[in-house]
Amino acid sequence: MLRQYELVERVLEYDPDADEAALNRAYVYTVQKHGSQKRASGDPYFSHPVEVAGLMTDLQLDQETIITALLHDTVEDTLATIDDIEVNFGPEVARLVDGVTKLSKIEAMPENERAAENLRKFLLAMSEDIRVLLVKLADRLHNMRTLHFIKKPEKRQRIARETMDIYAPLAERVGMYEYMREMQALAFEQLEPEAYATITDRLEKLRGADSGEVDAIALKIKQALAEAGLSVEVTGREKHPYSIWTKMSERHVSFEQVTDIMAFRVITDNVADCYAAMGVLHTTWQFLPGKFKDYISTPKNNGYRSLHTSLMYENSMRVEVQVRTREMHHRNEFGLAAHWAYKQQDRPDGQVGWLRDLIEIVDASHDAEELLEHTRLAIYQDRIFAFTPKGALFQLPKGATAVDFAFAVHSDLGLATVGAKINGRHMPLRTQLSNGDVVEIIKGGEAEPQLSWLGFVVTGKARAAIRRAVRLKERDEVAEIGAKLFDEIVVRVPAKIGKRAIKEAIKRLDMDEPEDLMFAIGAGKITDREVMEALVPGCTAEFSEDEDWARHDRQISIRGLTPGVGFELAECCHPVPGDRIVGLRRKGERVIVHTIDCLQLADGVDSDWLDLNWDKRSHGALGRFAVTIYDRPGTLAEMAGVFAQNKINVTNLRQTHLDLPFATYEIDAEVNDLAHLSRILSALRASDAVAQADRI
Repeated sequence: MLRQYELVERVLEYDPDADEAALNRAYVYTVQKHGSQKRASGDPYFSHPVEVAGLMTDLQLDQETIITALLHDTVEDTLATIDDIEVNFGPEVARLVDGVTKLSKIEAMPENERAAENLRKFLLAMSEDIRVLLVKLADRLHNMRTLHFIKKPEKRQRIARETMDIYAPLAERVGMYEYMREMQALAFEQLEPEAYATITDRLEKLRGADSGEVDAIALKIKQALAEAGLSVEVTGREKHPYSIWTKMSERHVSFEQVTDIMAFRVITDNVADCYAAMGVLHTTWQFLPGKFKDYISTPKNNGYRSLHTSLMYENSMRVEVQVRTREMHHRNEFGLAAHWAYKQQDRPDGQVGWLRDLIEIVDASHDAEELLEHTRLAIYQDRIFAFTPKGALFQLPKGATAVDFAFAVHSDLGLATVGAKINGRHMPLRTQLSNGDVVEIIKGGEAEPQLSWLGFVVTGKARAAIRRAVRLKERDEVAEIGAKLFDEIVVRVPAKIGKRAIKEAIKRLDMDEPEDLMFAIGAGKITDREVMEALVPGCTAEFSEDEDWARHDRQISIRGLTPGVGFELAECCHPVPGDRIVGLRRKGERVIVHTIDCLQLADGVDSDWLDLNWDKRSHGALGRFAVTIYDRPGTLAEMAGVFAQNKINVTNLRQTHLDLPFATYEIDAEVNDLAHLSRILSALRASDAVAQADRI
């Protein structure tokens, strides 16, 4: 553990103007506050914040960050408060400590919610000041170094999993690769102990058998570059156990089949020498097509810059080589921390633009599961690069679609998307993008995100925004149904209901807005009797408990509401406009719309029944047909021709039976109304290709 004077000397070495007295006070403060507390290792608890502060001095961070590291656990684990810290160390340190502090209130939550809530607070705090993230990553790294002292294996596994899922990817995202690699290695040892032991053992044996082969290859690379007049440093290493395990898992191969276990790094004096060195390597040894990556001209989101390639060395051995300048190397290993200059207010906003996306995700996420899902999508790397027509560059995960691109450009653009051109051609929105694609997003004035987009978008930002928009639309449409039901309820109240009565009723029901009441009615979260009592207390006293409080005498229109959002069309009977319909409403669920003769209505005895109508202006629904055709060449095309002549869009077609000489198909098609559906059935039955056609 660092002694007090050692820590202060470390800071003064790179920052002679640091406030020595403040650093000493902070050291003494954390020692006094943590007092006799012990860690699982048996060491004094204050050794942990001191070691975290030591990690911060390795990164040469400012004194506020060092003091924050010393104090980061005092609010949670001692009697100290944020106010105490502000009085003793100033508002900036207090704000940073508040951002890093682990929140003991969430310890009682279920594991997933606890992780999500931690992450939510953490992301919000670090969006204001990235130093919160730097201290937190150092805190987690030191905790991982001492994880083996924790006795309960399930607790070790939980911490290791959280580290692997959240903190290691965050370290990668800010370019702190040293932290990322060590976190992954320590977490891997806990999560896959047998695999870790096996790979480590194999690496030891390989090291013994190679007799210094890594050094020999490094020397050969250096000699080849020296002959070309380049002065470079070359280092080599075996890959980390977790990196090897990842390759084995992704490629489904054994340890012996992993050919690129060795990696080499070439450090040059300038950028020109990087490209010159890469040219020498590619002419001296065969390089693997598709493995050359230029992160100098197109850096990663976290600012990482380097040239990467894979070479076929002697005896068909595959080795990875990275070429970079000294400045790039220092910045790549420690990322944002390597060039953080608060005194000049040189905040590298361009390097943390992804943080703004994460904050949008936090804001849009509905629950713990959703937050963790979206955030993991946002922080894992494997990127492609796409351009706007004006040449602006955007990085996206592999598998990203035109919709993901639209949301990456701007959330408002994503919400207004109706189409896309990729490299000048109109393409489906679900089209996956490739490196270098030029994407033009087409907007629509009344466009809105579709629920079906969730089936193909891959970025957390897009998923969160789509889900939020769909939820808001669903709330509006359910509230619209609720407003129509409210009108029915008011008729049964023995008094004239005005705005004041509604306002008082909302208060009695502990709600904030009239929209809250309408939504609660529409979603079946509140009964008719409860609404009547809130409007006119005591008005239901003379009625019996078993009276049908859900009685609605007038038909309720579903005009303008969206299937799948405000209500669901039943899969059993596929109602279309023109059918006589009824709605079943269960508590907390959407209204399910059935045809009046649907056999499944018998299962709805415990539901609230609503008499619905489509309204004359209702348009479009999905009709389902069962069509039996003669199984001979051309009949399927003839059936398709009937649909085309009647302006029908077929959305799904599948063969259900083949009983020669007949074939039966189940077909989903978009129809305008019941009359339209009937005309299609008549046309199908009149066709020589069709033996039988019925509505399902």
